[in-house]
Amino acid sequence: MTDYFEVHERDGAARLGAVRLADPVTTPALADPFLDDAGSLWAGDREVPEGDESALTVLPHRSFPAGTRDEVRESFAVEHPDAEFPSAAVVDSRSARDLGADAYLLSDAQGFVGHGEAFRDAIVRAKESLPPDAALGLSGVATPRNVAVLAYAGVDLVDETLARTKGTQGMYLTADAAHFLEDLDELPCACPACAKSRSEFTRADCADHNANALRAELRRVRERIRSGRLRDYIEAQARHEGWLTAAFREFDDQWGYVEERTPLMRDAEVTAASAETLDRVEIRRFADRVTSRYRNRFTDQPLVLVPCSATKPYSDSQSHRQFHDAIQWRGHTVSMTSPIGVVPQELETTYPAQHYDSVVTGDWSEDEIGFVAEVLRRYLERNDYSRVIAHVPEDGYREICERVEGDPAVDVDFEYTCVDHPTTDESLGELNAALQGEPAYSKREREHNTVRAIADYLLGDGAGDDLFGGRGAGGGDGVDIERYGGEADVRTTGRYPKLQVWADDPDAGREGEPGEQLATMVPQYGTLSFTLAGARRWVESDAPTKRVEIDEFVPRGSVLAPGVVDAADEIRVGDEVVIEGPKAFAVGRAAMSGPEMAGATRGVAVEVRHADEK
Repeated sequence: MTDYFEVHERDGAARLGAVRLADPVTTPALADPFLDDAGSLWAGDREVPEGDESALTVLPHRSFPAGTRDEVRESFAVEHPDAEFPSAAVVDSRSARDLGADAYLLSDAQGFVGHGEAFRDAIVRAKESLPPDAALGLSGVATPRNVAVLAYAGVDLVDETLARTKGTQGMYLTADAAHFLEDLDELPCACPACAKSRSEFTRADCADHNANALRAELRRVRERIRSGRLRDYIEAQARHEGWLTAAFREFDDQWGYVEERTPLMRDAEVTAASAETLDRVEIRRFADRVTSRYRNRFTDQPLVLVPCSATKPYSDSQSHRQFHDAIQWRGHTVSMTSPIGVVPQELETTYPAQHYDSVVTGDWSEDEIGFVAEVLRRYLERNDYSRVIAHVPEDGYREICERVEGDPAVDVDFEYTCVDHPTTDESLGELNAALQGEPAYSKREREHNTVRAIADYLLGDGAGDDLFGGRGAGGGDGVDIERYGGEADVRTTGRYPKLQVWADDPDAGREGEPGEQLATMVPQYGTLSFTLAGARRWVESDAPTKRVEIDEFVPRGSVLAPGVVDAADEIRVGDEVVIEGPKAFAVGRAAMSGPEMAGATRGVAVEVRHADEK
């Protein structure tokens, strides 16, 4: 059980936490000032110290370097006592296990830091074996240049050892390089250690500078985690050293580890400034859900592909208003964009569709073209349309459409209506002409399909019809009538994007209301916020339920991790969840992932919105 470490904020695998000492320490942090090492058992027997809350005490240990055989580890394994004070245990990445400590220091760190794949494997292996709410520390490996990547991978504690050693060897370290001290004509830093002339600057000063630079970089990392922008920083920072680039890419390939720890939504904007942006969890998750969960319900209208806009959501932009004036609800509008892929109009507010900014040059890279083409191809294989009207410019967009049109797996005709630029009178006239004779869909249909599409995206394939009606109620050619199509059995009120969803039963609601309220659309993130009635309807439906099981209490405000009995593995931070226990039924938003809820002993697991006592 972790008593003296608590995670407060998460940015992917990176965490902002607190070592709860007499003087609390915010992590990621340097552990040197508050670490008290009881010593190595290799040198002789050690007494278990009488620790207190002034320090994090490293229990007596035997460190095993990288490559130590399993039989040696087992022969010299240490029995760890139960400590009633802040404690850290020394383990290695291959045999790490829960020892009841507040922090775990990996003794084999120097064997894998510096090698991208080995670093990823060691961190993932250790994280999967240790409690989710314990701190993870690496000793003797941190520098100003690599500490951001260490934190990005999930490391909470480091030390000054390597940085100071490098200084005494005449290596001047910065966040982007390592310089031989004798090669510097002037000092590129303004820290206290560097506040002297170059001729007076000694190797001892260099060691102090390196420690200062490491502390400064950790402050920068913590602030990036607070703002949810560490990934943006890492995409640039990792390029300063080959192994950091390799490690960064290795973690992108470790989809399950990073995805489980990445929030479903957040305030931070996604900055698309490099090719690696296409590998971000937020981008890949959106593309995957659009092509595996979302289902088009505008089955009587053709698909109209349009370019994205700098203004978000797209419908607020001048160009998209011009497109709308030409389309007039006679086509289903889907925006094409890098780095996200394709964005159906119903999901234009759903994170990250209105939370990204890309570098606009007019030129598409092959990686961008390939990614968006693959997403569009998968989208068209899943959704049936009578035809595709591609109202897109030549550069990039047209090439993507032509590539998908030529794919044997895509059986739908494409028409191109853009003459020169999508918003010229001639181009808009061509778009209008291409839609002549097509039926327009109603405001009611648009709103119902929007809330059903968001439910699909959030909860799973078919969830929109399971929750809000439409299952088995009809369907067009190519549409599974057992799952899609048909009228919704709910009502919507409010003005888009602030829609409210009500059960279509006026007698069930309070006087003056159209029925019993089920959910509200949250325009900031394009998600749904359920009421208790909506949560009960969710539980009773066939839609996948993200359930948190709690102990015998009625939650008020939040559910803390110790009160969680079990939680669904698929829950992510930001998910809507149903909370059930012997004494309560509630609904709220997850503050931890499901696996973390089930394994943690500290911290807020769920922010509770509504609760009923049974």
